Amino acid sequence: MPPWRTAARGAATLAAGMGIGRFVYTPILPLMGLSPRLGAGLATANYLGYLVGAVAAIAVPGLVRSRTTLRLSLLLLVATLALMPVATTASGWSVLRLIAGVASAMIFVSASTTMLTDLPPHAVGWAIGGVGAGIALSGAAVLAIRAIGTWQQAWWSAAALTAALTAFAWPLHTSGSPARSERVRPDPTARRSFAFLLTSYSLEGVGYIIAGTFLVAAIDQTAPGWAGTGAWILVGLAALPSSAFWAWLSHTWSRRTLLVAALLIQAAGIALPAVAGGVVPALISATLFGATFLGVNTTVLAIGAHLRITRSVAILTTGYSVGQVIGPLAVNPFLHHGYHTPLLLGAALVTLAAATATASHR
Repeated sequence: MPPWRTAARGAATLAAGMGIGRFVYTPILPLMGLSPRLGAGLATANYLGYLVGAVAAIAVPGLVRSRTTLRLSLLLLVATLALMPVATTASGWSVLRLIAGVASAMIFVSASTTMLTDLPPHAVGWAIGGVGAGIALSGAAVLAIRAIGTWQQAWWSAAALTAALTAFAWPLHTSGSPARSERVRPDPTARRSFAFLLTSYSLEGVGYIIAGTFLVAAIDQTAPGWAGTGAWILVGLAALPSSAFWAWLSHTWSRRTLLVAALLIQAAGIALPAVAGGVVPALISATLFGATFLGVNTTVLAIGAHLRITRSVAILTTGYSVGQVIGPLAVNPFLHHGYHTPLLLGAALVTLAAATATASHR
Protein backbone atom coordinates (compact mmCIF):
# COMPACT_ATOMS: atom_id res chain seq x y z
CA MET A 1 0.00 0.00 0.00
CA PRO A 2 1.47 3.43 -0.94
CA PRO A 3 2.55 5.53 2.07
CA TRP A 4 -0.04 8.24 1.42
CA ARG A 5 -2.81 5.66 1.38
CA THR A 6 -1.54 4.03 4.57
CA ALA A 7 -1.42 7.47 6.20
CA ALA A 8 -4.98 8.28 5.08
CA ARG A 9 -6.39 4.98 6.33
CA GLY A 10 -4.42 5.29 9.56
CA ALA A 11 -5.78 8.81 10.06
CA ALA A 12 -9.32 7.51 9.50
CA THR A 13 -8.71 4.75 12.05
CA LEU A 14 -7.50 7.24 14.67
CA ALA A 15 -10.33 9.65 13.83
CA ALA A 16 -12.82 6.87 14.55
CA GLY A 17 -11.13 5.34 17.58
CA MET A 18 -9.99 8.50 19.35
CA GLY A 19 -11.44 11.65 17.80
CA ILE A 20 -15.00 10.29 17.87
CA GLY A 21 -15.09 7.09 19.92
CA ARG A 22 -13.26 8.60 22.85
CA PHE A 23 -13.83 12.34 22.69
CA VAL A 24 -17.35 12.78 21.28
CA TYR A 25 -18.56 12.51 24.88
CA THR A 26 -17.23 16.02 25.57
CA PRO A 27 -19.67 17.94 23.30
CA ILE A 28 -22.55 15.51 23.98
CA LEU A 29 -22.23 15.75 27.78
CA PRO A 30 -24.04 19.13 28.08
CA LEU A 31 -26.92 17.84 25.93
CA MET A 32 -27.55 14.87 28.22
CA GLY A 33 -28.44 17.05 31.20
CA LEU A 34 -26.38 14.95 33.62
CA SER A 35 -25.08 16.21 36.93
CA PRO A 36 -21.39 17.14 36.84
CA ARG A 37 -20.56 14.25 39.17
CA LEU A 38 -22.33 11.68 37.01
CA GLY A 39 -20.61 13.16 33.97
CA ALA A 40 -17.26 12.75 35.70
CA GLY A 41 -18.15 9.16 36.62
CA LEU A 42 -18.90 8.21 33.03
CA ALA A 43 -15.67 9.86 31.90
CA THR A 44 -13.71 7.90 34.49
CA ALA A 45 -15.27 4.64 33.26
CA ASN A 46 -14.09 5.41 29.73
CA TYR A 47 -10.56 6.31 30.85
CA LEU A 48 -10.36 3.22 33.03
CA GLY A 49 -11.30 1.12 30.01
CA TYR A 50 -8.57 2.86 28.02
CA LEU A 51 -6.04 1.99 30.73
CA VAL A 52 -7.18 -1.65 30.69
CA GLY A 53 -6.82 -1.78 26.91
CA ALA A 54 -3.35 -0.18 27.00
CA VAL A 55 -2.12 -2.64 29.63
CA ALA A 56 -3.59 -5.57 27.66
CA ALA A 57 -1.73 -4.41 24.56
CA ILE A 58 1.50 -4.38 26.58
CA ALA A 59 0.87 -7.78 28.18
CA VAL A 60 -0.12 -9.47 24.88
CA PRO A 61 1.95 -7.79 22.12
CA GLY A 62 0.31 -9.92 19.46
CA LEU A 63 -2.91 -7.94 19.91
CA VAL A 64 -1.17 -4.83 18.57
CA ARG A 65 -0.16 -6.61 15.36
CA SER A 66 -3.50 -8.35 14.79
CA ARG A 67 -5.63 -6.99 11.96
CA THR A 68 -8.57 -8.94 13.37
CA THR A 69 -8.23 -7.23 16.74
CA LEU A 70 -8.19 -3.81 15.08
CA ARG A 71 -11.30 -4.55 13.02
CA LEU A 72 -13.20 -6.06 15.94
CA SER A 73 -12.30 -3.07 18.09
CA LEU A 74 -13.68 -0.68 15.46
CA LEU A 75 -16.93 -2.65 15.20
CA LEU A 76 -17.23 -2.83 18.97
CA LEU A 77 -16.77 0.91 19.20
CA VAL A 78 -19.56 1.55 16.69
CA ALA A 79 -21.86 -0.72 18.70
CA THR A 80 -21.14 1.00 22.03
CA LEU A 81 -21.83 4.44 20.53
CA ALA A 82 -25.10 3.27 18.97
CA LEU A 83 -26.24 1.68 22.25
CA MET A 84 -25.73 4.76 24.44
CA PRO A 85 -29.27 6.09 23.73
CA VAL A 86 -30.72 2.61 24.35
CA ALA A 87 -29.26 2.32 27.84
CA THR A 88 -31.47 3.93 30.48
CA THR A 89 -29.32 3.81 33.62
CA ALA A 90 -26.02 5.27 34.75
CA SER A 91 -24.60 1.77 35.23
CA GLY A 92 -25.50 0.86 31.66
CA TRP A 93 -23.82 3.98 30.32
CA SER A 94 -20.76 3.28 32.46
CA VAL A 95 -20.40 -0.25 31.08
CA LEU A 96 -20.70 1.00 27.51
CA ARG A 97 -18.11 3.76 28.05
CA LEU A 98 -15.79 1.25 29.76
CA ILE A 99 -15.97 -1.08 26.76
CA ALA A 100 -15.51 1.86 24.39
CA GLY A 101 -12.36 2.82 26.30
CA VAL A 102 -10.89 -0.66 25.87
CA ALA A 103 -11.66 -0.59 22.14
CA SER A 104 -10.20 2.91 21.73
CA ALA A 105 -6.94 1.84 23.37
CA MET A 106 -6.59 -1.18 21.10
CA ILE A 107 -7.29 0.99 18.05
CA PHE A 108 -4.82 3.67 19.10
CA VAL A 109 -1.96 1.33 19.99
CA SER A 110 -2.43 -0.82 16.87
CA ALA A 111 -2.80 2.07 14.42
CA SER A 112 0.01 4.11 15.99
CA THR A 113 2.39 1.14 15.89
CA THR A 114 1.58 0.62 12.23
CA MET A 115 2.11 4.31 11.42
CA LEU A 116 5.44 4.45 13.25
CA THR A 117 6.62 1.23 11.59
CA ASP A 118 5.43 1.68 8.02
CA LEU A 119 5.45 5.43 7.35
CA PRO A 120 8.27 7.93 6.79
CA PRO A 121 8.64 10.37 9.72
CA HIS A 122 7.09 13.34 7.91
CA ALA A 123 3.87 11.39 7.31
CA VAL A 124 3.43 10.13 10.88
CA GLY A 125 2.42 13.51 12.25
CA TRP A 126 -0.31 13.94 9.65
CA ALA A 127 -1.62 10.43 10.29
CA ILE A 128 -1.83 11.10 14.03
CA GLY A 129 -3.62 14.32 13.15
CA GLY A 130 -6.57 12.11 12.28
CA VAL A 131 -7.48 12.39 15.98
CA GLY A 132 -8.07 16.11 15.42
CA ALA A 133 -10.09 15.44 12.28
CA GLY A 134 -12.37 13.09 14.23
CA ILE A 135 -12.86 15.69 16.97
CA ALA A 136 -13.80 18.34 14.40
CA LEU A 137 -16.16 16.03 12.48
CA SER A 138 -18.01 14.83 15.56
CA GLY A 139 -18.16 18.35 16.98
CA ALA A 140 -19.71 19.65 13.77
CA ALA A 141 -22.29 16.85 13.81
CA VAL A 142 -23.24 17.57 17.43
CA LEU A 143 -23.45 21.31 16.72
CA ALA A 144 -25.90 20.66 13.89
CA ILE A 145 -27.98 18.24 15.95
CA ARG A 146 -28.22 20.34 19.10
CA ALA A 147 -30.31 22.92 17.20
CA ILE A 148 -32.86 20.46 15.85
CA GLY A 149 -32.44 17.12 17.59
CA THR A 150 -31.74 15.31 20.87
CA TRP A 151 -28.76 13.88 22.69
CA GLN A 152 -29.87 10.40 21.55
CA GLN A 153 -29.55 11.49 17.92
CA ALA A 154 -26.13 12.94 18.70
CA TRP A 155 -24.89 9.51 19.82
CA TRP A 156 -26.40 7.84 16.76
CA SER A 157 -24.73 10.38 14.47
CA ALA A 158 -21.41 9.62 16.19
CA ALA A 159 -21.98 5.91 15.57
CA ALA A 160 -22.77 6.59 11.91
CA LEU A 161 -19.61 8.70 11.46
CA THR A 162 -17.52 6.02 13.13
CA ALA A 163 -19.03 3.36 10.87
CA ALA A 164 -18.22 5.43 7.77
CA LEU A 165 -14.61 5.95 8.88
CA THR A 166 -14.35 2.25 9.74
CA ALA A 167 -15.42 1.34 6.21
CA PHE A 168 -12.66 3.54 4.78
CA ALA A 169 -10.06 2.24 7.25
CA TRP A 170 -11.03 -1.43 6.82
CA PRO A 171 -8.25 -2.34 4.28
CA LEU A 172 -5.50 -1.04 6.59
CA HIS A 173 -2.85 -3.69 7.20
CA THR A 174 -1.40 -3.66 10.70
CA SER A 175 2.33 -3.95 11.15
CA GLY A 176 3.31 -7.60 10.90
CA SER A 177 6.64 -7.37 12.67
CA PRO A 178 7.14 -6.70 16.35
CA ALA A 179 8.95 -3.54 17.29
CA ARG A 180 12.61 -4.13 17.98
CA SER A 181 13.75 -2.95 21.36
CA GLU A 182 17.23 -1.52 21.70
CA ARG A 183 19.52 -3.44 24.01
CA VAL A 184 21.58 -0.40 24.96
CA ARG A 185 21.78 -0.19 28.74
CA PRO A 186 20.77 3.35 29.78
CA ASP A 187 23.10 5.18 32.17
CA PRO A 188 21.84 6.43 35.55
CA THR A 189 21.43 9.97 34.22
CA ALA A 190 19.13 8.71 31.48
CA ARG A 191 17.06 6.72 33.94
CA ARG A 192 16.75 9.73 36.23
CA SER A 193 15.73 11.93 33.31
CA PHE A 194 13.14 9.36 32.25
CA ALA A 195 11.69 9.28 35.77
CA PHE A 196 11.11 13.04 35.60
CA LEU A 197 9.66 12.68 32.10
CA LEU A 198 7.25 9.95 33.25
CA THR A 199 6.16 12.10 36.20
CA SER A 200 5.61 15.09 33.91
CA TYR A 201 3.60 13.07 31.40
CA SER A 202 1.45 11.53 34.14
CA LEU A 203 0.68 15.00 35.54
CA GLU A 204 -0.19 16.13 32.02
CA GLY A 205 -2.58 13.19 31.76
CA VAL A 206 -4.43 14.40 34.86
CA GLY A 207 -4.56 18.06 33.85
CA TYR A 208 -5.31 17.71 30.16
CA ILE A 209 -8.16 15.25 30.64
CA ILE A 210 -9.98 17.65 32.96
CA ALA A 211 -10.21 20.07 30.04
CA GLY A 212 -10.79 17.24 27.57
CA THR A 213 -13.85 16.19 29.58
CA PHE A 214 -15.39 19.45 30.80
CA LEU A 215 -14.24 22.21 28.43
CA VAL A 216 -17.48 22.34 26.42
CA ALA A 217 -19.68 22.23 29.52
CA ALA A 218 -17.63 25.00 31.15
CA ILE A 219 -17.88 27.25 28.09
CA ASP A 220 -21.64 26.62 27.87
CA GLN A 221 -22.02 28.19 31.31
CA THR A 222 -20.59 31.57 30.25
CA ALA A 223 -21.18 31.82 26.49
CA PRO A 224 -24.01 31.33 23.95
CA GLY A 225 -25.22 27.76 23.42
CA TRP A 226 -23.29 27.22 20.18
CA ALA A 227 -19.97 28.45 21.58
CA GLY A 228 -19.06 25.32 23.53
CA THR A 229 -19.54 22.88 20.66
CA GLY A 230 -18.06 25.40 18.23
CA ALA A 231 -14.99 25.63 20.43
CA TRP A 232 -14.70 21.83 20.40
CA ILE A 233 -14.70 21.86 16.60
CA LEU A 234 -11.88 24.38 16.80
CA VAL A 235 -9.98 22.03 19.14
CA GLY A 236 -10.09 19.37 16.42
CA LEU A 237 -9.08 21.75 13.64
CA ALA A 238 -6.14 23.03 15.68
CA ALA A 239 -5.09 19.48 16.59
CA LEU A 240 -5.13 18.25 12.99
CA PRO A 241 -1.74 19.74 11.95
CA SER A 242 -0.29 20.04 15.44
CA SER A 243 1.80 16.84 15.59
CA ALA A 244 3.44 17.62 12.27
CA PHE A 245 3.98 21.24 13.34
CA TRP A 246 5.71 20.42 16.64
CA ALA A 247 7.82 17.76 14.93
CA TRP A 248 8.93 20.39 12.38
CA LEU A 249 9.89 22.78 15.18
CA SER A 250 12.13 20.07 16.69
CA HIS A 251 14.56 20.61 13.79
CA THR A 252 15.34 24.04 15.29
CA TRP A 253 14.57 23.75 19.00
CA SER A 254 15.33 21.03 21.52
CA ARG A 255 12.44 18.68 22.31
CA ARG A 256 12.66 19.52 26.00
CA THR A 257 12.25 23.23 25.26
CA LEU A 258 9.30 22.51 22.98
CA LEU A 259 7.68 20.23 25.57
CA VAL A 260 7.89 22.89 28.29
CA ALA A 261 6.54 25.54 25.89
CA ALA A 262 3.64 23.34 24.75
CA LEU A 263 2.68 22.52 28.35
CA LEU A 264 2.71 26.17 29.42
CA ILE A 265 0.62 27.19 26.40
CA GLN A 266 -1.83 24.39 27.15
CA ALA A 267 -2.10 25.43 30.80
CA ALA A 268 -2.99 28.97 29.73
CA GLY A 269 -5.64 27.62 27.37
CA ILE A 270 -7.22 25.43 30.07
CA ALA A 271 -7.35 28.29 32.60
CA LEU A 272 -8.76 30.91 30.23
CA PRO A 273 -12.48 29.92 30.34
CA ALA A 274 -12.30 29.91 34.14
CA VAL A 275 -11.10 33.52 34.35
CA ALA A 276 -12.84 35.09 31.34
CA GLY A 277 -16.31 34.35 30.00
CA GLY A 278 -17.61 34.95 26.51
CA VAL A 279 -17.04 33.71 22.99
CA VAL A 280 -13.58 35.14 22.26
CA PRO A 281 -11.83 33.62 25.33
CA ALA A 282 -13.59 30.32 24.59
CA LEU A 283 -12.28 30.20 21.04
CA ILE A 284 -8.76 31.20 22.11
CA SER A 285 -8.84 28.50 24.78
CA ALA A 286 -9.93 25.88 22.25
CA THR A 287 -7.18 26.86 19.82
CA LEU A 288 -4.43 26.71 22.45
CA PHE A 289 -5.66 23.37 23.82
CA GLY A 290 -6.08 21.77 20.40
CA ALA A 291 -2.71 23.00 19.15
CA THR A 292 -0.79 21.43 22.03
CA PHE A 293 -2.20 18.16 23.36
CA LEU A 294 -1.15 15.94 20.44
CA GLY A 295 2.15 17.82 20.15
CA VAL A 296 2.87 17.02 23.80
CA ASN A 297 2.17 13.33 23.14
CA THR A 298 4.51 12.98 20.19
CA THR A 299 7.27 15.08 21.81
CA VAL A 300 7.22 13.06 25.04
CA LEU A 301 7.40 9.74 23.18
CA ALA A 302 10.29 11.04 21.07
CA ILE A 303 12.22 12.08 24.20
CA GLY A 304 11.58 8.68 25.77
CA ALA A 305 12.95 6.93 22.69
CA HIS A 306 16.03 9.21 22.71
CA LEU A 307 16.79 8.22 26.31
CA ARG A 308 16.88 4.55 25.16
CA ILE A 309 14.72 3.21 27.95
CA THR A 310 13.37 -0.27 27.18
CA ARG A 311 9.62 -0.18 26.36
CA SER A 312 9.56 3.56 26.98
CA VAL A 313 6.42 4.08 24.88
CA ALA A 314 4.51 1.46 26.85
CA ILE A 315 5.63 2.86 30.21
CA LEU A 316 4.84 6.47 29.28
CA THR A 317 1.44 5.56 27.83
CA THR A 318 0.54 3.70 31.01
CA GLY A 319 1.49 6.67 33.19
CA TYR A 320 -0.53 8.98 30.96
CA SER A 321 -3.53 6.63 31.14
CA VAL A 322 -3.35 6.44 34.93
CA GLY A 323 -3.36 10.24 35.01
CA GLN A 324 -6.50 10.33 32.90
CA VAL A 325 -8.29 7.98 35.26
CA ILE A 326 -7.32 10.17 38.22
CA GLY A 327 -8.34 13.47 36.57
CA PRO A 328 -12.16 13.31 36.81
CA LEU A 329 -11.94 11.71 40.25
CA ALA A 330 -9.63 14.46 41.53
CA VAL A 331 -12.03 17.26 40.57
CA ASN A 332 -15.22 15.44 41.54
CA PRO A 333 -15.49 17.15 44.98
CA PHE A 334 -15.41 20.58 43.31
CA LEU A 335 -17.97 19.96 40.56
CA HIS A 336 -21.01 20.94 42.63
CA HIS A 337 -19.76 24.53 42.33
CA GLY A 338 -19.41 24.31 38.53
CA TYR A 339 -16.32 24.01 36.37
CA HIS A 340 -14.33 27.08 37.45
CA THR A 341 -12.19 25.36 40.11
CA PRO A 342 -11.66 22.09 38.14
CA LEU A 343 -10.28 24.02 35.15
CA LEU A 344 -7.93 26.04 37.33
CA LEU A 345 -6.78 22.83 39.03
CA GLY A 346 -6.18 21.24 35.61
CA ALA A 347 -4.15 24.27 34.50
CA ALA A 348 -2.10 24.13 37.71
CA LEU A 349 -1.28 20.45 37.18
CA VAL A 350 -0.19 21.05 33.58
CA THR A 351 2.01 23.92 34.80
CA LEU A 352 3.53 21.53 37.34
CA ALA A 353 4.09 19.06 34.49
CA ALA A 354 6.02 21.80 32.64
CA ALA A 355 8.18 22.45 35.70
CA THR A 356 8.89 18.74 36.08
CA ALA A 357 9.74 18.42 32.37
CA THR A 358 12.64 20.83 32.77
CA ALA A 359 14.42 18.13 34.80
CA SER A 360 14.02 15.53 32.04
CA HIS A 361 16.92 16.97 30.04
CA ARG A 362 20.15 14.99 30.09
